[in-house]
Amino acid sequence: MQKFETVKGNAIPLNRADVDTDQIIPAQYLKRIERSGFGPFAFETWRKDPNFVINNPAYQGAPILLAGTNFGCGSSREHAPWAIEDLGVRAIVAPSFADIFRNNCAKIGLLTVVLPQDDINHLMARAEELPNSQLVIDLESQTIATADGTFSRKFEIDPNVKHNLLGGFDDIALTLLDDAKIAAFEEKRENWLYPSLTTAG
Repeated sequence: MQKFETVKGNAIPLNRADVDTDQIIPAQYLKRIERSGFGPFAFETWRKDPNFVINNPAYQGAPILLAGTNFGCGSSREHAPWAIEDLGVRAIVAPSFADIFRNNCAKIGLLTVVLPQDDINHLMARAEELPNSQLVIDLESQTIATADGTFSRKFEIDPNVKHNLLGGFDDIALTLLDDAKIAAFEEKRENWLYPSLTTAG
């Protein structure tokens, strides 16, 4: 998993509430066995509208997504965060997230930031009016700010999630941190299970 460092860039203003996982990635793409390559299919139905915000070249490659309340509701599919990550997004900022979606994001290194609705409204309007305006998200200090310094807020995050994102630790990497302890346990377990093998010779 890629380490989460300070992210600076413009933001996609997806000004919609209750965006569910079916809208993020349609069900027909769940048959794919790869974890990558979902970006072209993200928000597929909405992207048929040429005026849909993600079709706007001004937001191409933006590393931050602004969204409405209850983002990621619906099913528990992991493909939804994969699709958003594959768009180049590193952080999603919204007033609230569906719990399972938020947990799935954390497992792949995608930061979710919760801000009050008034702050989201301000950032959304700013991103719509000035598509090239930039935000800076610093996970270490837990701050999100405009690059020009006119807006700055602290945000809360679970300490374990923060640790894992900063270190780039997914579940496997976390297990490998205890590799020496696991090896020592396995050696003791083998001696306990097969004492005759360890005493013979």
